[in-house]
Amino acid sequence: MGRMAGRFARVEPRRRAGRLVQGLLSDLPRKNCWTIAEWAGEATPHGMQHLLCRASWDADAVRDDVRDYVVEHLHDEMAVLVFDETGDVKKGTHTVGVQRQYTGTAGRIENSQVAVYLVYAGLRGHAAVDRELYIPRSWNTDPDRCQAAGIPEERAFATKPELATAMIERFLDAGHRAAWVAGDEVYGGNPKLRSALEACGLGYVLAVACSAEVATGAGKFRADALAGKLPRRAWQKLSAGAGAKGHRFYDWAVIDTADPGSGHRQLLIRRNRHTGELAYYRCHSPQTVPLTTLVRVAGSRWRVEETFQSGKGLAGLDEHQVRRFASWTRWVTLAMLAHAFLAVVRADEHGRTPGPADLIPLTCNEIQRLFITLVVQPFHDAAHRLGWSTWRRRHQARARTSHYRRQAVSQT
Repeated sequence: MGRMAGRFARVEPRRRAGRLVQGLLSDLPRKNCWTIAEWAGEATPHGMQHLLCRASWDADAVRDDVRDYVVEHLHDEMAVLVFDETGDVKKGTHTVGVQRQYTGTAGRIENSQVAVYLVYAGLRGHAAVDRELYIPRSWNTDPDRCQAAGIPEERAFATKPELATAMIERFLDAGHRAAWVAGDEVYGGNPKLRSALEACGLGYVLAVACSAEVATGAGKFRADALAGKLPRRAWQKLSAGAGAKGHRFYDWAVIDTADPGSGHRQLLIRRNRHTGELAYYRCHSPQTVPLTTLVRVAGSRWRVEETFQSGKGLAGLDEHQVRRFASWTRWVTLAMLAHAFLAVVRADEHGRTPGPADLIPLTCNEIQRLFITLVVQPFHDAAHRLGWSTWRRRHQARARTSHYRRQAVSQT
């Protein structure tokens, strides 16, 4: 919290912001201004609501501090910037950005609010470093509704790929660098975004639909048509990264394309080894890279899902009960900070004090439990809590070993 102390005009909101971040890291079953204010010992929720609505502090500057904090501690020369959107199901029509739209959270069209996030994914860990709320076109055509929700007048309609482009540019303008960018079909199918990434000198592995047309030396073909022409020897079994139950093995193939422009361009194809389902990626790299590098970047796409899961489950990223634009921006920024703290502590602990072989390394979930119990709100003695921590980690280590053994047997 000391890194961003200068972003607050007065000491009272700065201290309250610290209590709010601790509340976001707490084990409360539901996190909002009411429950966090009670947990923090405040008499009413008015102070927390004032912090989010009217207090004088710069949420965008705090966002920049979070980004610098994450990059400093999770720095990786081969880091991947992953962008993706996530939705929060909402009731009513007055919450900023809400309308009936598709959200992956529900897996269908729902009355929801959607935001695009940029995640920094490196070898040491991953955390969100930027955010933009998606304001649907239906809102931009209703000035009164925008004014009531506190949307700035200069905020014009922007598509999700345009929001992603703006976040990438902010990241680079701050002097940070990343080797690669990854994203799903919403972004891979947007030529303007791909051109912007190439202009910045970034490599990318972006998912595209099976119907995407790809230029080759023999003409243009659909991505699925090219996959059907591949011989058996073109496929290689490679891991897209380690998961909770072992390595994520897929069959991979790559085809050089003849798209105009500088750099090396390819179509990457992933095949599920059990179902045969195919996925497709447009790839660009300033220099030629091996297939293993493209697979690693494609596998980094899952890091954003892990970030959403832990950000929502541990730091209340989706539990805001606010309606106005400024309040949403402030809540989400502080939730990103809370999650980034867990990710950084996890990375530092893994690097400094590797644990015994019969325990899995400390997870963000376990760090949250220990931090709240031992540092912020100690209800029981340390021996009791540490004993439970050891038991949970040993149980998880046994489960992981069992999964890896089962996977090894199935592959022989």
